Amino acid sequence: MQKRWLWSLPLAVALGIVWLSAQSHYPMGVQLPPPLDKLAHASVFGALAFALDLALRLNLPGLPMYRRHLLVFALVSGFGATDEWHQYFVPGRSCELLDWVADTVGGGLGLLAGSLHLLFSRRLASLSWQRGGTQRPEPTRDLILVADPHWSHSLEALEQATTRFPEADWLFLGDVFDVWVGLPGMETEAQRAFLTWADARRAQGRWVGLWLGNREYFLDRHATRFDLIGEGVGGALPAEGLTWEHGDLINGADRPYRVWNLISRSGPLWLFFRLLPGPTAHRLSTSLERKLHTTNATYKLAFPRAAFRAAAEAKPGTTFLTGHFHTHEVEANGIALPWAHEGQLMVWRAQKVEALG
Repeated sequence: MQKRWLWSLPLAVALGIVWLSAQSHYPMGVQLPPPLDKLAHASVFGALAFALDLALRLNLPGLPMYRRHLLVFALVSGFGATDEWHQYFVPGRSCELLDWVADTVGGGLGLLAGSLHLLFSRRLASLSWQRGGTQRPEPTRDLILVADPHWSHSLEALEQATTRFPEADWLFLGDVFDVWVGLPGMETEAQRAFLTWADARRAQGRWVGLWLGNREYFLDRHATRFDLIGEGVGGALPAEGLTWEHGDLINGADRPYRVWNLISRSGPLWLFFRLLPGPTAHRLSTSLERKLHTTNATYKLAFPRAAFRAAAEAKPGTTFLTGHFHTHEVEANGIALPWAHEGQLMVWRAQKVEALG
């Protein structure tokens, strides 16, 4: 009950802000002269956006940040427009376009303020989401772990492993393809084949999980194709003592990547790609990934051992897994899985991680 009460607080704040704005005044009847009134508009609607975003995040953990932000921005901007429009019906008042602009800018700044901590902290719940179940029907079954295969055109390695281990469940820890943008017209034949493979595995009663990496974007529309799908931090099969994330967010010192991570998964970029013709958008996304492959080399050359250990130790009593680093490392209760692109698959078997023979 206490948790539900805490969840209701952001919504209560948002409703209070809406009521104040609808009354066309600020607390205690204060009327502000220009330009302070515009600053007040922006502040009030920024607080409204911040509160709504928090309420949605706490109550809808399966909603990706880009969809959440787009929804909040549309609600705040729309309310600002109607708030100004209704002034036509208030004697002695007129509709002011600049007030609506201030409302809209304030809403965007409120969302930005709620995201700034993501650039440097490990409090990453607001950019994380997941859908599906967190328990396998048969926990004793082998769980094949695939990290960073970076497939492009051929799924031959996947097909061979499936033939060898037909009874196994599967967990993919990100970067399944060189780049995968889950928008209509932007997916490749190999990516569609992978989705068909997942459908077939599940039809055979096997559990298939997908955790997104730094080369997957906007795949939430495929949530029903997997038993579990997610992004960011917080991946887990609690009953088995297994936790994970892709690993790209481990190194908090890599500020340039954190900035790119927020931009590349933002609502504006999703809108931009949706408005582009499919082939053009795909060429652009591939070009960006190719260029990013050679950026921030300083952070990619060395395994961030201290940061990795800290992330693992924050999950006591579990085995903590990542991909991303393309090297097999063990620190405390954490295991960085080897690069599957070189053919090395691992398996979770009898509460241990070992090479798939």
